[in-house]
Amino acid sequence: MRIGGLASGMDTDSIVKQMMQIQKMPMDKLVQQKTWTEWQQAATREQNLTFSSLRTSASNLRLQSSFNAYGAEATGSGSAKVTPGATAMNGKYEVQVHSLATAAKMNSEAKIEKAGGGAAQSTDAIGVAGKIVIQVAGKDDINVNIDATTTYADVAKKLQEATAGSQPALRVNFDNTTSHFFISSKELGSAQNFTLSFQNADGSENTALGKQITGVEQASKASSVATNGSVSLDGIRVDGLTSNKTTINGLQIQLMSVDTGTTTTKITVQSDPEKPVQMIKDFVESYNKAIEDLQKQLVEKRYSDFQPLSDEQKEEMSDKEIELWEEKARSGLLRNDPIMKSALQDLRRAFMDSVGGAGAGNVNMLSQIGISTGDYQEGGKLFIDEDKLKAALTEKPEEVMNLFTVRSASGDGIGARVYDTLNNVVKKLSAQAGSPASSVDNSTMSQKLRRMETEITRWQDRLTSIEDRYWSQFTAMEKALSKMNSQSAWMQQNMFGGM
Repeated sequence: MRIGGLASGMDTDSIVKQMMQIQKMPMDKLVQQKTWTEWQQAATREQNLTFSSLRTSASNLRLQSSFNAYGAEATGSGSAKVTPGATAMNGKYEVQVHSLATAAKMNSEAKIEKAGGGAAQSTDAIGVAGKIVIQVAGKDDINVNIDATTTYADVAKKLQEATAGSQPALRVNFDNTTSHFFISSKELGSAQNFTLSFQNADGSENTALGKQITGVEQASKASSVATNGSVSLDGIRVDGLTSNKTTINGLQIQLMSVDTGTTTTKITVQSDPEKPVQMIKDFVESYNKAIEDLQKQLVEKRYSDFQPLSDEQKEEMSDKEIELWEEKARSGLLRNDPIMKSALQDLRRAFMDSVGGAGAGNVNMLSQIGISTGDYQEGGKLFIDEDKLKAALTEKPEEVMNLFTVRSASGDGIGARVYDTLNNVVKKLSAQAGSPASSVDNSTMSQKLRRMETEITRWQDRLTSIEDRYWSQFTAMEKALSKMNSQSAWMQQNMFGGM
């Protein structure tokens, strides 16, 4: 029970509040430190997301495919489509397609009629018992047992499941519109050829079953002849293709149609630097923006007199005053952060150091292809001489590609170095401040915040005890004064007659 100034006439509530404000000062300071640490953690995580995004962009700088600075122009028969790969070379080429890789196919020869007459549908029973034997030269037969009650759809399913994982693996469908089976191999090439044999359980011919699959009474039917693909590049022939795509001398060739007689497709391959130039420009733009923002934060002034506001302090201020105060209070969150300062230095070296693995006499520095850094105080921002970069990619595309992508004992390329540096920075910042993408956060800052929360809870319990003690003391005083006043009134009444 709290008694506030009834006997003494004092404003006990105000007195206790003022006394508690003094007692709360250590906790208020701890709360301010916790708020500051939370701001630091949020700023560090935001910067970590920026580095993570840069790392994603930098991953392209280490891939040879990103520096495929070639384009191909085709004339002639158009029998092939050619795309230059990373190792393609300038020049004129002649492509002749001799044959396409094809699948083995078998379709019903006539409309299938169900038992009792009428065009068969997938849900009808086939009406004939027996087995379908799938025969492939040089391989064991595959037997598929069929009951008279098996539906046409289930026959298709049985054939497809029986060949799954084998060669050929079949795709089988019964079409209700035409009452036909459509059967083909999933893969291409001559190894996919097959024959279906229709038999009774004892192995004898079952032409009735054959009719329910092919539409014609017959004991067996062979698929269409599947073929391998064949193509020549400048007279060098490649046979046995089980796909209509192949790569020869860095040229990715897609076979479209067969050339007849002496017809060919003529290909002109020449350097096309636009793609890698744009990729490099996009990365440099993102990199420079990130570096500029980080550099500002590393030197941003810290106003130590402006600490985070408590809830009580905010109640006494206007919204504008709070905004201006917190602008100062949040200044310098990342000032001189050692991980980020080191990141700027490491990235500058990753870009500007020579590449040992580029090879003697080859391009081994960014400055040789028109990319340089500005003044050291600019934090390592990059500047591009686009004309020089395009010329390097046109005249020495392989050397430029190696400058960025090489991995060797003598030294990694610039793209690889930058990616590894950014990856290392992201790991360090995640260990320091945690990652929003992770459900488990044992970062240094999170552990510090948890310790602060525990200490704040202890302080709150302690302050509650202190406040209760103050009130107990004032209540005891009020009771004593009340008793003394009562005694004084009694004495006055009895000794002086109430006068």
